[in-house]
Amino acid sequence: MTVADLSERELIARIQQRLLPRPEWLLVPIGDDAAVVEPARNRVDVLTVDAIVDGIHFDRAFVPPDAIGHRALAVNLSDLAAMGAAPRLALLSMMLPPDLPVADFDGIAAGCAALAARHTVHIVGGNLTRTSGPLTIDVTAIGTVKRRQALTRAGARAGDEVYVSGTIGAAADRGSRAYLYPEPRVRLGVLLARNRAATACMDLSDGLADAAHQIACASGVGMTLDAAAMPVHGDVIAAIAAGDDYELLFTTRPRWRNRLRAAIRHAGVSLTRIGVCTERREVLLSRDGDLEPMPSGYAHFGRSDGLRET
Repeated sequence: MTVADLSERELIARIQQRLLPRPEWLLVPIGDDAAVVEPARNRVDVLTVDAIVDGIHFDRAFVPPDAIGHRALAVNLSDLAAMGAAPRLALLSMMLPPDLPVADFDGIAAGCAALAARHTVHIVGGNLTRTSGPLTIDVTAIGTVKRRQALTRAGARAGDEVYVSGTIGAAADRGSRAYLYPEPRVRLGVLLARNRAATACMDLSDGLADAAHQIACASGVGMTLDAAAMPVHGDVIAAIAAGDDYELLFTTRPRWRNRLRAAIRHAGVSLTRIGVCTERREVLLSRDGDLEPMPSGYAHFGRSDGLRET
């Protein structure tokens, strides 16, 4: 049986049966023309959207359906984590080839719903449509954070220390769990914001090198990062240039180490100090006693600077 054998209402019902119970703040849930939600008191909304496309971001030939659904939501939760926002709700849109097996559809929905449940994210609506092109999943996620606690890329200054979470480079292996089921650092991001322990932050969807360039540019500083300190999986240059790690790169004031310790005590992830921000607006890699320009990160459209907007 394929998705072409079922009505849109039947497909939506197959998603609904996997979702968390409706919270009180969700006044009109999935199934109507639009969702109606109450705002979180004394907090601001943080919104992000991202799409994953078969043949570009994943390959159905070797990526299991539940991993596709997991990744579709995880990339958005990672963006919220980078802003210090606690995820709250999501909209799920799926562009389905008519020959997609219903079993695969169910697997995608299950993978997305399972990650949503782990982070208490409520899927409140979205859209289903047929496509003659590749399978495409587009997720809009909304989180909340206190007004003065939102993290951005633009707060670093010279003298700030640079940290990265977890390890980098493992997702370059497209068969690895790190690639198939990336773990967004939601709790770490929320704790960094709550404890005001970071001056700037970004996730590593396009690689550590890209994030370093982006934070430096937005903050008007440079960075010198130590290759020997990098918590890498495999070759350091390949690891820092590759994407899909979904770790967090952030900066912090040296005098804020007590705040940082308080944040990471409950974050459940390792942190590594890998460098420092500088006045000279260059992003450099210290390797074997020499300083060299930091490689560019992943580029979607072949731009020479290696940067992209996410």
